[in-house]
Amino acid sequence: MEEIDRDYALEEFEDSLSSVSTEMDEEDGGIGGPHKEESEDEEEDDDDDDDDDCDGDEMSSANASRNGLPKSLRRGDEPVDDESVEIMRQSRKNKALLHFRCRVEDAILGNYLLGGSPEKILSVDRRRQETYHSDAGKEPMRSISLWGIPLLPSAGHEGTDVVLLKFLKASDFKVSEAFHMLRSTLRWREENKVDGILDEKFPAEMEKLVYISGADLEGRPICYHAYGRALRDKDSYKRVFGSSQKCRQFFRWTVHFMERSVRRSLSLRPGGVDSMVHIMDLKNLQKSSMKEIRGVLKNNFVFLQDNYPELIHKHVMINVPFWYYTYHVLILRFIHQSNRDKFIFARPSRVTKTLLKFVAPQDLPVQYGGLKKENDNDFTQSDKVSETIVGKNSNKSIQIPVNETGVTVTWDLTVVKQDNITYKEEFVPEDECSYKILIRRMKKLEGSIRNSFYINEPGKIVISIDNPTYKKKRVYYRSKIRPTMYIFFKS
Repeated sequence: MEEIDRDYALEEFEDSLSSVSTEMDEEDGGIGGPHKEESEDEEEDDDDDDDDDCDGDEMSSANASRNGLPKSLRRGDEPVDDESVEIMRQSRKNKALLHFRCRVEDAILGNYLLGGSPEKILSVDRRRQETYHSDAGKEPMRSISLWGIPLLPSAGHEGTDVVLLKFLKASDFKVSEAFHMLRSTLRWREENKVDGILDEKFPAEMEKLVYISGADLEGRPICYHAYGRALRDKDSYKRVFGSSQKCRQFFRWTVHFMERSVRRSLSLRPGGVDSMVHIMDLKNLQKSSMKEIRGVLKNNFVFLQDNYPELIHKHVMINVPFWYYTYHVLILRFIHQSNRDKFIFARPSRVTKTLLKFVAPQDLPVQYGGLKKENDNDFTQSDKVSETIVGKNSNKSIQIPVNETGVTVTWDLTVVKQDNITYKEEFVPEDECSYKILIRRMKKLEGSIRNSFYINEPGKIVISIDNPTYKKKRVYYRSKIRPTMYIFFKS
């Protein structure tokens, strides 16, 4: 057994040397290279231009050589048909999946998926006739599963290929690397008793630090890591990250949260939503102290990529202090190249604009410049949100006509990057002989606004927005009219 472990360790060591040499040959982009961030000088009318995302399934012809395409398609002597390249690319993926399925099938039936050597297994015919048990002798190895999905391909479960493709995609469709990653994940889960972690109890405060709220524009669940709440003062910090034991507890909670989220919020089935977006709020993060949280962040990124491959679509880091960029370069030494493009950064002044590229305004919480409020009794997610642009150094009025009486009008409004924006709200009656009613005098816009007004005569609500800056501003708003009945009591 020791000889087998040494062979495995040698193989792992050779793989690590290969990856290190590959990284040394690549150009390092410096602080601006490993992450994406928008320019401060970008015009607001470019808001709809999304960041270029690389999901791994789309590979340009320039990268064809490292993705297994024939030499005839790599030389560039003649134009290559995009359709032909796509066919070759898909063929390579299908072959890799078939090879991976066979290898996992043999490893499960041969009882060496968690360790051991295929040289010690029985013949193929006998393997398919007998039931093998794990080394612990507790359950048949053929029943091994991951996130509730059976891993034995011949079992015919529709989610098996989805899970196996996660490991293949994380390994650039290299079967040997994908197999080692799967084996390492299963060992890690066994050593840390992850399958029983959902039964463990954790402090209620942690539920407020990491939680799921809403979905992105593609329907992926959005997970918020609200570290800013634990970093607001020393007492809050000490309660969560004040010691190595507390950090281990928080890490354990993160594993618990991921297991719960994968099983409840994702659909590991063909065509289902099989990944999520993580938004990490680094507000109040200081350089001079709080070294524990920096270790938590590094461990969080590493364990997610190693044990939950391709389940995170993007890591969106918001309220990032400038010094953290340098620290993140050090973290990238532990991050696979395929995962580095998943990081997107936003400084405090660009949080709302960045998040709105992933989240609809009605799904974005108000603390991040959106319109979503917890336990909202006025609006639902299905209520229509309108959009308008206020030109640079100009003003614009948003009108909400109301032809009924005895109703209450409620409205929401937010402006993307609202520096120096002012607004005013008033009711303008339809009857010219009536007086205008000033609802809210001109004031500076700070965050999202919500207001309401009771209507006793036909007219319209007018919201005037003044933009003194030299950049266009994008405005999102919605309104709702509800019948209102007043009850008078005699004293």
